[in-house]
Amino acid sequence: MKILVTNDDGVTAPGLLALAQALRGLDAEITVLAPDHNWSASGHVKTMHRPLRLSATTLADGSQAWKSDGAPSDCVALAMMGALESGFDLVVSGINPNANIGLDVTYSGTVTAAMEASIWGKPGFAVSLDAPEYHEGPLDFRSAAETAARLVWQLLPEANGKQLAPIFNINLPYRPQGDYAGVMLTRQGVRIYRDVLEKRLDPRGRPYYWIAGDPPSGVKEDGTDYGALQEGFVSITPLKMDMTDFAALEKLRDLRL
Repeated sequence: MKILVTNDDGVTAPGLLALAQALRGLDAEITVLAPDHNWSASGHVKTMHRPLRLSATTLADGSQAWKSDGAPSDCVALAMMGALESGFDLVVSGINPNANIGLDVTYSGTVTAAMEASIWGKPGFAVSLDAPEYHEGPLDFRSAAETAARLVWQLLPEANGKQLAPIFNINLPYRPQGDYAGVMLTRQGVRIYRDVLEKRLDPRGRPYYWIAGDPPSGVKEDGTDYGALQEGFVSITPLKMDMTDFAALEKLRDLRL
C-alpha cells in the first residue's frame, strides 16, 4: 500500500513530519509531497495558468520528501497524474494545527487535499488538531499523529470498494498525553465566524483591507464535530463531494419554472 502525505502549512510544518512518522509505523510505503509554503485557508485550488514545479527536499528527521510551488490540491493532483512516477492508494493530509469543522471544510487546504484524492478515486483523510488559539511554544503533535494513523488504518476497509472514494475529516482535541474521551462519528456542526473588515491607508493614502476579528467559535450540539471536540472526543466526519440538496430538489420539482 502506498500513502501520499501532504498538508496546507508547508513541507517544513511539524504537524506534517509527525504524521509522516506515525504513518511509517503502518505496513505501507510513505511519500511526502507538500507545498513549499503555507497555503492555509486556500480552499480547493487548481492551478491552470502557470507551470507547477517539483523539487526534492529533506525533512527535519533526515527523511526525503518532495515539495511543490502549487496548492495542497495541486500536490495531490500532481501525484495522482504520475509526476512522481508512482501510484498511490490513499491520501492523508495534515496535521493542521487548528480544527477544521463545520463550514471550515470549504476553506481548508487540509480538507480540500483530501477532496482532491476523492476526485481521483482514492480515499482522502484530513487530520486537524484543535490546538489552543494562543498557544505559546511548539505544539506536541505526537499523540494526535499516532491516533490519526491508527484511525486511518481502521477506516481503510470501509473506504475500499466504494463507488465514490470517501473523505474522512478527523479532528482531535489538543491532548498531548493522548487522554481523549473517545472517538465519535459526527456530522458537520455550525461554525460561528466573527470576522471584521479593517480598512487602512498605505503610505500613499490608498486604501487596503485586512480581514480580521476574533477566532471562530461554534454551536455546541450533540453529534457534531464541534460538540465532540468540546467534550474531549476525537471527531470523525465522513464527507462527500456531491453537495446536492436533495430535499430542496424534490420541493423544486413542484414548481413551474
